[in-house]
This record gives sequence, structure tokens and C-alpha cells, in this order.
Amino acid sequence: MMKMMMKVMKVSELLLILSYVLGVSFCAVVHQDLAITGCSSSDGEDMYGLDGEELWYADFIKREGVYPLPPFIDPFRYPDDTYQQAETNQQICKDNLKTVGNAMKEIPLENDPPSSHIIYKRDKVELGVQNTLICHVTGFYPAPVKVYWTKNAKNVTEGTSINVPYPNKDGSFRQSSRLEFIPQLGDMYSCSVAHPTLSQPLTRIWDVEVQQPGVGPAVFCGLGLTIGLLGVAAGTFFLIKGNECS
Repeated sequence: MMKMMMKVMKVSELLLILSYVLGVSFCAVVHQDLAITGCSSSDGEDMYGLDGEELWYADFIKREGVYPLPPFIDPFRYPDDTYQQAETNQQICKDNLKTVGNAMKEIPLENDPPSSHIIYKRDKVELGVQNTLICHVTGFYPAPVKVYWTKNAKNVTEGTSINVPYPNKDGSFRQSSRLEFIPQLGDMYSCSVAHPTLSQPLTRIWDVEVQQPGVGPAVFCGLGLTIGLLGVAAGTFFLIKGNECS
């Protein structure tokens, strides 16, 4: 089944999205297969997904295909010429973009700011052990967003990455950026998101905090041990006195 998803935006940033969703049933399990080709006057996207996860996308800067899933996932590969086909799709998209842009000049603009923006850690924090911060943004249109990271109020670019926009069921998009870092106590990180609908970036802050063992259990254990020892001493005292009386 072919499904055309198009919304209106500024012609200079017009994004033409062609996608199809295929429901396949195996043993009563339905899967959703998604393919997207998108382009603008300055950018482009070609991506394949399954059940809400990105399986492959074209990196038009490095001129190669990318498999974003972690290495422990069962290996899956598309044909060797998939990236070349993505470049062909981009040319077709940009040719269609001129025609569609002219046809949509008189249609009112429609833009949606991000509806959710969160920052969280991938793993439990251990000081000095490499970890990953994830900045997740969803509910925005058009795509993409721009994400900026800081550490202790200084801009950070090393160790950062961002995936390609992924469509939600309501026609909006979601996107995640990652920052590889080594936690040190007292460090402060921030993730700022910029979008044409925002007058200023949305910013979320994350502090390096490591949960320390509470003093309560130690105090109670020590108190209990002291009381126990006093009880033993008192019992021994009365036992000796009793023997003397007998």
C-alpha cells in the first residue's frame, strides 16, 4: 500500500515525503515496514524502518549507508546498491519538489513545535565509566530539528550524533541525539533543541549524580550491635551473680 504524506511548509524548506507502510502477518504477528524518501532545497533523507525502528538510512555527507541499530541485534543487510538507489531517489524527489512547490504556494503554512523534549542516560551512572546521554524530541513538523550539547556551559561537538527524523502516526516527527561522555561528579550537561516554530531553543539540563549509600542502615546496625553486646554483658553479669549465690 502506498501512502503519500505531505504537509505544507515554506517553499525554501519544502520537504516532500514519500512513504509506504506494509503490514505483513506471520503467525498472527503484524509488522509495519516503512520507507521514506524526503528532500528540501538544502537537505535530503532516505530511510527504511521496521516496527518503529530505523534499520538503514543514507548518509549523503559520507556517501554511504548506515545501520543505526546496536551490534548485538541480529545482522540484517540491504542489497549493495541501496545507497546508489537512495541518490537516484533524491534526484527524483528534487525534480518533483519544484512542481509541488509551485502548486502549494497559495496554501496556508502549517507548523508544529516539539511536543516533548527529554534528556536521559542510557546506563546506570558510574564515575569514570563511559556512558551515553540521549536527547529525545518528538511531535514537531517540519523536520528536522537542530540539537546542541553543552558541558559545564561550554559547547560540545565531539562524541555527538543524531539520527534521521522518523515519522509518528499523526504525521509529526521524532528525532534523537546522543552524546558519549565520561561522568565526573559535579559536571552539568544540557541539550538544546532549535526548530523554525520556536522563538528560542528548548533546553534540558542533566547533572552527574551518583547515589551514595545512606547512613541510616549503618546507624541502625551499629545501634543494634551495641544493644546486643550490652545484653550479652548483662546476661553474663547476672549469671555470675547467680552462681555466687548458689
